[in-house]
Amino acid sequence: MHGQDFAADPHGIYAKMRAHGPAAPVELVPGVDATLVTEYQAALKVLQNTTDFSRDPRRWKALNEGLIALDNPVLPMMAYRPNCLFTDGAVHLRLRKAVTDSLDRLNIGRLRRDVEPIAAFLIDQFSERGRADLIHDYAKLLPLLLFNRLFGCPAGIGDRLTSSMSAIFDGRDALRANEELTACLMELISLKRREPGDDVTSWLIQHPAGLNDEELKDQLVMLMGAGVEPERNLIGNALLLLLTSGPSGRGGSMLTEEALDHVLWNNPPIANYATHYPLHDVDLGGVHVEANTPLVISFGAANNDPALREARQSLSKGAHLAWGAGPHACPAKSPATVIALTAIEAILNALPDLALDAPAESQEWRPGPFHRALAALPVRFTPTPGTRMATLQSPAQPTRSAAVEPPRGSTVAIPRQQARSARKGFWSTFLDIFRV
Repeated sequence: MHGQDFAADPHGIYAKMRAHGPAAPVELVPGVDATLVTEYQAALKVLQNTTDFSRDPRRWKALNEGLIALDNPVLPMMAYRPNCLFTDGAVHLRLRKAVTDSLDRLNIGRLRRDVEPIAAFLIDQFSERGRADLIHDYAKLLPLLLFNRLFGCPAGIGDRLTSSMSAIFDGRDALRANEELTACLMELISLKRREPGDDVTSWLIQHPAGLNDEELKDQLVMLMGAGVEPERNLIGNALLLLLTSGPSGRGGSMLTEEALDHVLWNNPPIANYATHYPLHDVDLGGVHVEANTPLVISFGAANNDPALREARQSLSKGAHLAWGAGPHACPAKSPATVIALTAIEAILNALPDLALDAPAESQEWRPGPFHRALAALPVRFTPTPGTRMATLQSPAQPTRSAAVEPPRGSTVAIPRQQARSARKGFWSTFLDIFRV
């Protein structure tokens, strides 16, 4: 599942896997074996079953036996952290309550106000060129910048946070990136304990669940991990669909909401994840799965299960598994949808003649076992002045703007060294580093 063949045609591979039954043996990356659930009903059964399956990776037999190297690129996505994804029972309920209560404080109006100036700022960076790569220039950067804002990050911490998280998702020096991510989040938590603000980090700290620093750090890792890569792919995959003009002209005539729903059904941004560990050997529709081995849910395959072919027309939007199901279903479905919708509408409205710079069928997909992600999305359009952020000065002389200003009522202390970095051009440096 780590090769270019899988990235180019995952549905073709899923079709071959179905010969094994509702699940099939796979290699996630070299040296990491798992069982992939490809049937819709089997996936739903595993996701909803807390009696026979655990989400706790400390049960992972091969990892416990030392058969998985500690620098393996899948470990940041699969190894245990004390967060909502990797816990069960009462611990999971306590951590999830803190997360869901904090997310509930992000109302739709606020999210739109946070996304719109960031989108305008990013579009300003390339609108005069008449060409752009909407993955690296837009879809990748927007959620990174947004989480800086939502977490209440000062410049220096935000720079390191986005760099390390990007490296983890891209599988670049994952061990070092994980260490850097931990360090900068612990700095952020320490800052917010001293000087809380109107942000997610402070809300988690203040929650009655009384999370300790380690738990706080790992809820933030989960939120960013569940928000940045999936959001980038959701925005990118939907934009590709909207900009594609097939024989029927379907892409160009779709509403943004329809495009998002189509992507979630057919090319979900996180295609394979939600790893479970059987508590005992199980029979999954005739497929034997050994206890304490990774059982990965394929949202991409399950949503396209041939058994659903006739029923899909009558299924509700929520029937797909892109948001998961059961006690670990995504708690941020509504915010994630609003972010993607706002980001897509912002660029389509700003650049009305936006068009693909290469045929849709020639677009390359980024290899990897978990995501369904475009490697790039080159586009062309009529050049327009970069004046959407009228209050924003040149990156060499930044000013406080709606895109970077902390929410009203918050107090964010920026150390002298970070302040000097900001005066030298924090946003310019940010874009140079993360436009990979």
